[in-house]
Amino acid sequence: MKVVNSELKALQLKARQQVYTLLSGHNLSKLYAEGYDFAELREYQRGDDIRKINWTITAKLGKPYIKELHTNRELSVVVSTFMDGSLYFGTENKKQKKLTEVATILGYATQFNGDLFTGISYTQTEINVTPPTKQLYHIESFSNLLFETSLLDTKIDMNISIEDLFSQLYRPSLLFVISDFLEPVDLSLLAQKHEVIAIIIRNKEEETLQKLGEVTLKNPQNKAKLDTYFGKKSAKKYHTRLKAHDTRLIEHFSQNNIRYVKIFTEDEAVKKLLSLFV
Repeated sequence: MKVVNSELKALQLKARQQVYTLLSGHNLSKLYAEGYDFAELREYQRGDDIRKINWTITAKLGKPYIKELHTNRELSVVVSTFMDGSLYFGTENKKQKKLTEVATILGYATQFNGDLFTGISYTQTEINVTPPTKQLYHIESFSNLLFETSLLDTKIDMNISIEDLFSQLYRPSLLFVISDFLEPVDLSLLAQKHEVIAIIIRNKEEETLQKLGEVTLKNPQNKAKLDTYFGKKSAKKYHTRLKAHDTRLIEHFSQNNIRYVKIFTEDEAVKKLLSLFV
């Protein structure tokens, strides 16, 4: 029998206790916008009403698709994670642990509400998918996977992974996309079919990085090293680029009606998640 890491076990226990207390009475279905209709997205067939053609998706995929609205009877919750070496910042993988915690809380909350949970994890070399489930076993197996995956010296192409995610999801879902979002990303295709919520995992030091002096910088996505002087000018340039990137990211979310929340490694994740119910 596989022994569960004690730190992971403590993380799961805390997540479950928080869900069963703080999230009690906050059904995930409330995250859907009022009056939101679920849509079935499928290829156009002869005889279909051409007024139902979704031109945005048709343009992206190069063939006609139609979007049909109908009422949902059971909520499908999908937690998708995108992980690579960028989750290592500083000397520890705190971002990976916080990502695991967030995904675990969402999994327990889904099970607590009696909804269907699907976990999909993307790394440079693997795609791992849990079956749609209401069982804690599959949720905790997904949590174990996220916690234990080795990510150093790996880099994911997030947009290619998003295209795969779109093809994986046949049923319109409440879709959580969890990443540090430090690379350009396009979630518009997913937002056409699903209710998408982006969860940004960051380390505060990434956004408050100061003068370091003479330093050896290591790229956690590959084995590159750089001996350099990181002074005030370097820090200012870094912050300017990060701010511009995040501004474009938030604009993208706004244009596609994607809600988002940023969770730092020091934050109480469940409190930040509760803000999505407001």
